[in-house]
Amino acid sequence: MENADKYQTILNKEVLPSIEAKKIPGYKKIEVLRIEFETEVEFVTIMTFESLQNVIDFQGEDYKRCYVPDVAQKVLKRWDQESTHYELIETREY
Repeated sequence: MENADKYQTILNKEVLPSIEAKKIPGYKKIEVLRIEFETEVEFVTIMTFESLQNVIDFQGEDYKRCYVPDVAQKVLKRWDQESTHYELIETREY
């Protein structure tokens, strides 16, 4: 739990700006979710692209590998090694 705020600062000041600086074709947005449990804090990052090909352009042929820069790895207890890719089929906003 002690590294959660450090990680969030790294995300905001280094990781997210570095992703945006890549100007990845088809990259639409990134959302970061945070939940605090009794003994740890969990973050979920949702990146939205126009197509799976855009993800491959960003990550390469090993596109299922999670993108976790070294600077972030230093403060994380653990992270998923693979990303899950969903196809957006509907959005409703009110």
